[in-house]
Order: sequence, then structure tokens, then C-alpha cells
Amino acid sequence: MQNDNLNFKINFKKRLYNFVLKLIRFIDKLPKDNTSRVIGDQLIRSGTSILGNYIEASASSSRKDFTNYFNHSLKSSNESKLWVTLIRDTGRSNKNDAAWLLKELDEFSKIFATSILTLKGKK
Repeated sequence: MQNDNLNFKINFKKRLYNFVLKLIRFIDKLPKDNTSRVIGDQLIRSGTSILGNYIEASASSSRKDFTNYFNHSLKSSNESKLWVTLIRDTGRSNKNDAAWLLKELDEFSKIFATSILTLKGKK
């Protein structure tokens, strides 16, 4: 059980890192207009924040602190879904790239939400 949990954590961290790399490439391919730049800036902040807060959670000093970082990751994941959807729906990106990002973000949100409920003893 403990080994499975450790493997999940390692794989999840790698998955988040790979997501951020693909997100950066996705943003770099956006048109060079003002709207894409502004939305891309928002997306890079929220998207990289998911990983940053996850890393911070692993170094947290208390369960409350850990839960707080997971809450921030969840919020950043949900915000990122908005920005990717706007980019997709305005035709500024490859729909397959956007679909992959949205699928990952949806799964991240579910993982963080379930983890938060477990940490709070509600699941």
C-alpha cells in the first residue's frame, strides 16, 4: 500500500511536470496578437502554479498547510481550464492540443478535489 502511494506521488509529479512542459509549448504556438498574449500570460501563471503548489505541499509543515497548497493547485487547475477553453473556442490553437490539456486539467482537478476531501476527513 505504502509503495503504491509513493509510486503514485512520483508518477503524479512527473505527470504534472510533463503537463507544464506541454503547456509552455502550447502557449508558445499561440498567435502573436494582443489577446493571445494576455490570455497566454494568464494561462502560464495558473498552469505552472498547479505544479508549484504541489511541490510546496510536499514540503509543508502541517496537514493544514498541505491541504491549503492542494486547494491552490485545485483552483489553478480550474482557472487554467477557463483559459484553455477560451483559446480553443476563439480558434487560436490546435483543437487536439487544447483537448489534451483540458483532459489533463479535468483529471488533475478530480485528483486534487478527492485528495482535499480525504485530507479533511470527508471521504
